Amino acid sequence: MRQQVDGRRARGEKRRNEIIEATLRVIERDGVAGVTHRTVAKEAGIPTTSTTYHFASLDDLLIATLISCARDMATEVYWMIDRARSRGSRGADEVANLLAEALGPRRGRTMAEYELYLLAARRPELRPAARRWLDVLTSMVQHDDEVPFRVFLAGIDGLLIQGLIDDEPPTAEELRPVVDYLLKPH
Repeated sequence: MRQQVDGRRARGEKRRNEIIEATLRVIERDGVAGVTHRTVAKEAGIPTTSTTYHFASLDDLLIATLISCARDMATEVYWMIDRARSRGSRGADEVANLLAEALGPRRGRTMAEYELYLLAARRPELRPAARRWLDVLTSMVQHDDEVPFRVFLAGIDGLLIQGLIDDEPPTAEELRPVVDYLLKPH
């Protein structure tokens, strides 16, 4: 017997995703301070009542946006690690390319994601969502490798923050030696 798809649920999920994407665009353009139900609705091209229906409070909206960012980042990193392993590589080239992309063409999105993460430092209710991507990524490595992996992730965060304040984004070639060092067994 064929399973029936609930059309309302699918449309609701699609609308939620559109609202989250619109929220990220608002943050890219105006920062977190620019996020209101009205600005997000305008960005998404939908009535304000749709944003308040799906996200009763701004915290609900910001948490959902953080979780979405975490899921996307974890998925991207997971597949990057998988591709590197399948080629017998430690992944320095892949990571350097990912960072160069995040600091170049995707710079606005990277800035928006970090602004959301930093907001969690001031707003405790956002912290579980902000920590989620670290927990997901850390769960991908064996327990014995957890400390070196957390050091690696901290280094990547540092490279991204430094890259966001550079006048010119670093290239993959410039990032590769630092990434290679972070990946070396110590």
